[in-house]
Amino acid sequence: MRVLVAALVSTIALSGCIPQGRAPVTAPRPAPATPARPAPPPTAEAPMPIVRGEMLRYTTSPCFGACPVYTVTVRPDGTGTFEGQRHTAVTGVRDFRVTPAQYEAFLARLAPYRPRSGTVRIAPGEPGCGQAATDLPSVEVQWDGKAGHRALSYYFGCDRERNQRMADALGSAPDLLPIASLIGARP
Repeated sequence: MRVLVAALVSTIALSGCIPQGRAPVTAPRPAPATPARPAPPPTAEAPMPIVRGEMLRYTTSPCFGACPVYTVTVRPDGTGTFEGQRHTAVTGVRDFRVTPAQYEAFLARLAPYRPRSGTVRIAPGEPGCGQAATDLPSVEVQWDGKAGHRALSYYFGCDRERNQRMADALGSAPDLLPIASLIGARP
């Protein structure tokens, strides 16, 4: 019985990490008759052009479980910094290098979700997050360069079906960088 309970608890604890691929689709709850506030148009509908020369910072948040918590910074000169905080193979700061192709791929994967200005936040209680699953992580992406500072904060539990494309792109972006051995296993 203890083994069954331990397996169930660990499965639940590990199921809330950043999705690396398409998650199984569950039946959505019916939407309320009148939404509390109007949802903004999806961020990817009017994609921003790729702005070369920007520094990108990608930061994950904790979840209810063993989600890796880290920050990775990639610069246009090919240098990168990984800072593992919790549930990563490496904790602390490690420097790495990216090829121009890796930098461009990372930039291109995230470009459609780059706000036109300022910061966009998609989280429970904010426009763009009607129905939200609980206990999932968030990611914050920051773009800094000649075009100024832009940021996107996205909670992976927000309107999972409607935001599936964005969640997949944001969740898989680190796979384009040579940091898999620093992150470690991702449940």
